[in-house]
Formats: sequence, C-alpha cells, structure tokens
Amino acid sequence: MKPTKLITLIVFLCCAYWAKAQELTPYGDNPAKGNYIELNGVRHYYEVYGNGIPLLLIHGNSTGIKGWAAQIAYFSKKYCVYAIDCRGRGKSDLGKDTLTYQQQAKDMAAFIRLMKLDSVYIVGKSDGGIIGILLGIYYPEHIKKIVAFGANMWPDSTALIATIIAEEHSERVHADKMLAFKDTTQNWYLIQQRNRMMEFQPHISADDLHKIKVPVLVMSCDRDLIKEEHTFFIYKNIPLANLAILSGETHHVAKQNPELFNATVDKFLAQPFKDYSFRFNK
Repeated sequence: MKPTKLITLIVFLCCAYWAKAQELTPYGDNPAKGNYIELNGVRHYYEVYGNGIPLLLIHGNSTGIKGWAAQIAYFSKKYCVYAIDCRGRGKSDLGKDTLTYQQQAKDMAAFIRLMKLDSVYIVGKSDGGIIGILLGIYYPEHIKKIVAFGANMWPDSTALIATIIAEEHSERVHADKMLAFKDTTQNWYLIQQRNRMMEFQPHISADDLHKIKVPVLVMSCDRDLIKEEHTFFIYKNIPLANLAILSGETHHVAKQNPELFNATVDKFLAQPFKDYSFRFNK
C-alpha cells in the first residue's frame, strides 16, 4: 500500500474510532466518570474526562451533560473536561429555591472552589452562556477565559426573537395550569421554573459587562434565537472580548455542526488573547 493511501486509511480509522466512542459513551449517565457533589445545599451530578487545564461545560436550559457529547469527546483530548448538570436538569436535584441564573452562577462558583480548580476555562451555551457571563462579573477569581454562546442579557424582544418569547410564556402558563389541576403526568413544577426563569430573567446591564476582566468569546449564529444586534451589544461592552457569528447556523450548532463549533472555541482557548480595545476609540 502506498504511504499516502496508508495515511488516509489511518486518519479514516481514527475518525471512525472517535465517532464510535462518542456514540457509545453514556455521557450524562456514566458510572465510570460520574459523581455527586453538594453545592449550596443541592446535590449536583457531574462527570470528568481527560487531563490538562480544567474546562467547565455549562449546558442550556432544557438539556444537561448529554447535550455536550460532541464537545466532551473533542475537548477531553487536550483538557480536563468537567461537565455538570445544573439544578433540576439531568441527574441533579432542583432544590427548594426558585430557579435563577444568579443561583446557578453561585453553584458553579462553589463547584470551582470545592473541586480546587485553578485557571479554569468556562464554555457555556444558551443559559450556560448567561451563567458564564455572571461568573465573569461576580466570581472571576479562578477563571481564565469564558466562551458564551447564544446568551441574552435580558428577556425582552430587543434581545430575543418573538417566537421564543411566545413559547416560553405559553409553556409557563400551561405548567401553571397543570400545577393548579394537580396533574402528575410530568414534572410541571420544573417546567414552570425553567420557563419562568427564561421569561423574566436575566437582567444584566452594560455596566455589569464592563466589570468582566477576563477574555470572553461572545458567540452566536446568524440563524440564532438571539438577535444579532444584542450579541453585538454584549461583545462591545466586555473590555476583553472577541466576537464570532457563525454563518448559516442555528442555536443548536454545537450538536448539528460540532466541527465548526469546537474549532471556533478551541482556537479562542488555545491562542493568546489579542487585545482589540482600540475599537472603543473609533
């Protein structure tokens, strides 16, 4: 066999191996990698993969560790990946408190401290992006860089497209009714809490964003649920920020096109941050 054909075959087999490993690994329910930790009085489930600089993955509102399968498989080759189920999602308990972004940021800060993580990278998508931003504002001590994908700083139509606002409201009202009827076919309280949080939170101002002192990659897509001008608002108000708008992609790009998502994130994390603060003087 010619060397070029052999190399091609090896590359193909390696890609097939990693794809199969990703498919077979029970991310989000892996006894070999999972554990529980109590954060602010609530039991949280997490999994750890790989070695290297710690990288904390924070998922979106309606998913959990399972939603990070493609990212765990990719980033665990060069980082120590910590994937955690936020309150009420996956295998983590909800607790008795009202679900808020601030509380979840407090939970993640407690996790970083208790796990004794230093210079951790944060990668958050959707609600996880909001939590990542809040970590940068209020708990920056051990954070090296933040990637915030598909995040909004407030919940109205200047930030979000109309359809998602209507869906959040409709689902929250329906959950309210099911709770009033004492229906037990679903966990209506969790559904109510999740949608109420999205419908009425967060409330992060430009002044809040100015407080972030670590490099942040602000990511979105030109087919996202977040309006492009809102993403640009976030970018321009964080002193050390890069901006990535992925062309032709949606809010689910991390799952639908993980090669693009992972490569964009990896480049930001791996390379020294280039200060573009001159843009504020234009």
